[in-house]
Amino acid sequence: MSELHKFIFEGMPVRGMLVRLTDAWQDILTRRAANTQTGPYPAPVRQLLGEMAAAGVLMQGNIKFNGALILQIFGDGPVKVGVVEVQPDFSLRATCTQVGEVAEGATLSQMVNLHNQGRCAITLDPKDRMPGQQPYQGVVPLFGDQGEKLENLSEVLEHYMLQSEQLDTVLVLAADDKVASGLLIQRLPVEGEGNLAGKSDSVAREAVLGESEDFSRIAILAKSLKREELLALDAETILHRLFWEEPLARFEPLLGEAGPRFACSCSRERVGQMIRSLGTTEVESILAEQGQVEVGCDFCGAQYRFDPVDAAGLFTAAVNTPDTDGSVH
Repeated sequence: MSELHKFIFEGMPVRGMLVRLTDAWQDILTRRAANTQTGPYPAPVRQLLGEMAAAGVLMQGNIKFNGALILQIFGDGPVKVGVVEVQPDFSLRATCTQVGEVAEGATLSQMVNLHNQGRCAITLDPKDRMPGQQPYQGVVPLFGDQGEKLENLSEVLEHYMLQSEQLDTVLVLAADDKVASGLLIQRLPVEGEGNLAGKSDSVAREAVLGESEDFSRIAILAKSLKREELLALDAETILHRLFWEEPLARFEPLLGEAGPRFACSCSRERVGQMIRSLGTTEVESILAEQGQVEVGCDFCGAQYRFDPVDAAGLFTAAVNTPDTDGSVH
């Protein structure tokens, strides 16, 4: 069962999370493999999308945001775009669009950043958006400060968090065909964070150097976690091996209906809105050529079919119904 573990280090402005996606990740892969048009993901793409899925859950759990967190990676390689969407209840979906061959053992840059045009975007789309309000989006390149190509998604997202939140973050990510897993360690602002461990503000304001040493030590421990360990070991074993000498305070793990799980938000209504946005001319052209408009969801594989009567009904309803944002990716 997929699970999310949150914890803090008592007396230190350092927090962490550990996610293990098992059934949720396997559901995504099974649906993709059942798609007769695409077939299963190649191993490098599977690893990239799995790491994105684990990272998306960690980031959603980190921000307490009432809306969807959408993590995208796109560029100029054979993998045009990868998308992970995580809702505030940790339901998630993920998909990748591949237009060329991906070599065995292909790296991040070889898949999406051949000419340093690759980007990573994090979008926060609030559920209670006001009219005219746009989702917040942050974009970072897939290269470092010296223009060097980054080969680990964790490095890209660490850079994003430092840029957007001004908080030092360590991420360790791994995925295969069974598990997608990730560990996040983050340094919190010293000011006002003493309440995390029931300490007074005066204690929380102790020498910043000491707090920095605490984070540095814990970060080194986190980075010692090997990919194979992250995939094979359970959460209890990982946390004990890494932090058995640290004052770790853990919260109740989130699993089952309260934890990460696969769910798709596509619907016939939303697909209908997307078809209507094409306009009557384009839809009539598709109907004349194919006899129906057929749309498949890239996330869950559901197929939606609209015959001429269904399509006409979309535009008839549009006369009396204001258009809403119902985009389908």
